[in-house]
Amino acid sequence: MTNIVKDNLFGITLPQLESLVDQHKWPKFATRQIAEWLYRHHVTDFSEMSNLSIKIRNELSASYALNCPAPAREQVSADGTKKYLFAYPGKGHIESAYIPEGKRHTLCVSSQVGCRMGCSFCMTARMGFKGNLSAGEILNQVRSIPERDLLTNIVFMGMGEPLDNLENVLQSLDVLTAEWGYGMSPRRITVSTIGLVPAMLEFLEKSRCNLAVSLHSPFDEERRSLIPMAKAHKLDDILDAIRQFPIEKQRRVSFEYIVFKDLNHSHHHVKALSRALNGIRCRINLLSFHPIPGSPLNSPETTIIEDFRDALERKGIVTTIRKSRGQDIQAACGLLSSSENK
Repeated sequence: MTNIVKDNLFGITLPQLESLVDQHKWPKFATRQIAEWLYRHHVTDFSEMSNLSIKIRNELSASYALNCPAPAREQVSADGTKKYLFAYPGKGHIESAYIPEGKRHTLCVSSQVGCRMGCSFCMTARMGFKGNLSAGEILNQVRSIPERDLLTNIVFMGMGEPLDNLENVLQSLDVLTAEWGYGMSPRRITVSTIGLVPAMLEFLEKSRCNLAVSLHSPFDEERRSLIPMAKAHKLDDILDAIRQFPIEKQRRVSFEYIVFKDLNHSHHHVKALSRALNGIRCRINLLSFHPIPGSPLNSPETTIIEDFRDALERKGIVTTIRKSRGQDIQAACGLLSSSENK
């Protein structure tokens, strides 16, 4: 007997639900009722949608699925950070990291299985690209963890390049921020990119969520040695695109900057960053490199990062140091899932 593969309804947007309701000739009010059950009540079975008629519930069960798998595995750090491993059959394993810090509860989500950007400092890059996550698979990382009701912030900084999976990322952002969905403020959500310019401009046009650009060096040649795909997206082009975006729609941009020992924290880097970022309302977030197996790159001493921050601040650039979390469980992205995705 052949198994029928049903479309997963979790991750669907309100316009898509409206189309589905029209297709089945159900009452229009069923659209919002279904959305509420999906994203407010977290149901696991269509039979739980008690304010829908039995006929609609039976037709939903016959044609659609609610696939929201729980994490396959978790690791807990002494500092409270948790890493969750999710298994998506036919695609592979991905990771999410829950990071509690005072009143702030952040979830770092993945958007792809593996990645094609090839960053030399990233364990995920060594997997190669295995597939995009659907909007539902992205959102399931939020829905299926015990801390979902505590979350204050979400960052798309896990496995994969979010803007290389733009359609599904935008759909997941729609669900996360819409009043019929999870109702989160766009200001509480940040999407990271190495700077895929056309996709970045589309993201800025269609979403009010925050943008973070992986910078790591103000010099194109040095940046390409860290991010091979940067050869197709020069830093000047990325910064020009940000500057040219209509001022009424601009928002503060974050630049993520991993500091590597004896590589990218000299006074030449400070001067070049000051010139490059002139006129852009931004912040630089400094991160210490988390070592990965077989990498020649090394972590800097804390004093090096602090001196680099102070030098950037003297140039008028708002700069923060992001605290390393979950080091005892190897929270750097890709370390847990890489063994599962071989």
